[in-house]
Amino acid sequence: MKQTASEYYSQRRGNCAQAVAHAWKTKNPASMHDAAQFADCGGGRAPDGVCGALHASCVLAGAGRAETIREQFAQQSGGHIACRAIRASKALPCQACVALAAELLDHA
Repeated sequence: MKQTASEYYSQRRGNCAQAVAHAWKTKNPASMHDAAQFADCGGGRAPDGVCGALHASCVLAGAGRAETIREQFAQQSGGHIACRAIRASKALPCQACVALAAELLDHA
């Protein structure tokens, strides 16, 4: 999933959240979720300003696994989960956030 999401994002086919959702749908074709539903979640526009890739990962994983993903993401992003904070700290570029969120979802 990590590679699929990274390629989708790097080819500018969608935002960070859509890249994670696309990778999830590719791995789980029966999923009700698809990239289109995350169209408004890139660029810091996910709920509460959370990283869009992280937001998509948490939604797709479900409530039972979302907190673990959020904690692991924060550990690897310098303690940040908000898009603006991650970008300001330069802890991870967006491409790396996409890869990390997809990887965490894949192993959740």
